[in-house]
Amino acid sequence: MNGPLNFSAEALAQEATTLTQKLSAGLHTLPEVDDVHYGATPKQEVWRDGKVVLYRFVGEKAPTAKVPLLIVYALVNRPYMVDLQHDRSLVKGLLAQGEDVYVIDWGYPDRSDRFLELDDYINRFIDGAVDHLRDSSGRDAVNVLGICQGGAFSLCYASLHPEKVKNLITMVTPVDFHTPDNMLSHWTRELDVDLFVEALGNVPADMMNACYLMLKPFRLNLQKYVGLVDILDDKRAIEDFLRMEKWIFDSPDLAGEAFKQFITQFYQRNGFIKGGIQIGGEAVDLGFVDMPVLNIYAEQDHLVPPDASRALKDVVGTADYTELSFKGGHIGIYVSSRAQREVPAAIHHWLGQRAR
Repeated sequence: MNGPLNFSAEALAQEATTLTQKLSAGLHTLPEVDDVHYGATPKQEVWRDGKVVLYRFVGEKAPTAKVPLLIVYALVNRPYMVDLQHDRSLVKGLLAQGEDVYVIDWGYPDRSDRFLELDDYINRFIDGAVDHLRDSSGRDAVNVLGICQGGAFSLCYASLHPEKVKNLITMVTPVDFHTPDNMLSHWTRELDVDLFVEALGNVPADMMNACYLMLKPFRLNLQKYVGLVDILDDKRAIEDFLRMEKWIFDSPDLAGEAFKQFITQFYQRNGFIKGGIQIGGEAVDLGFVDMPVLNIYAEQDHLVPPDASRALKDVVGTADYTELSFKGGHIGIYVSSRAQREVPAAIHHWLGQRAR
């Protein structure tokens, strides 16, 4: 007989039995769990500027693509999300398609990096990596894949140095920072960012992680750990869970000055849409982004809402603009099984059509 909450005593008893079995299984499974490591693909350091390193991924076969593909990731997390594990690797998928894939690793800023500016990240580090790839490949321009905040950086770079970017791919990249459903934007618009950075110096990673987790407090702080009980009898699933947790909490501190400039010009002033972004004294105008652009966004993204990304179509200067929507969230676009099947192939196909 069902009670007022619409479940029966039998169902409750079965749930309790299942829970007991899972917890009991965990006593045997957890001691067998191995240390988790990220990165499915060997890589080689090919260029360095201080803490910033450019890596080349080494696939099982030589690349067939003649133009290097440079991945530019966000500052707020480590870039190994694109190569998390053997069966969850955007990089591995791209290599299998024949792409020649590189990634910029920003490293871990410390107090000596407090006054790094967006100019350093875009006109020093990205430009230095691009110039290295141009020299090593003999190409005048390279392909760039910018992800999340790294996509915003890549748009700035392509605006300031369009002659060096052959094709530009943006993935879960914010462009309109003032869409109504952008919770991060609402939180930061009234922030006294000058006082914030003056008090903290570099922005602690733990503080940034807390902000992201509070965007979905029940789902990200409670529900996922309750759900952990369901996989206590599955060693591989536990290791996958721990690997994702390691990535979430292995976040760098953020260089204070660059953080201040990004919050002010992008989140508060919505500079891509309203204008006014200055990088190293030069104005960023997305009308100068005249190379082919592929914009990939996630339909259930709570960090970069689809409308925030789709706004790119109306501000770039290229006539060769393509959008690709992905059924998933901000992280699922890298690691879900659907993403492994669809995203690398879509990127390779799009680049292949513009290989001339």
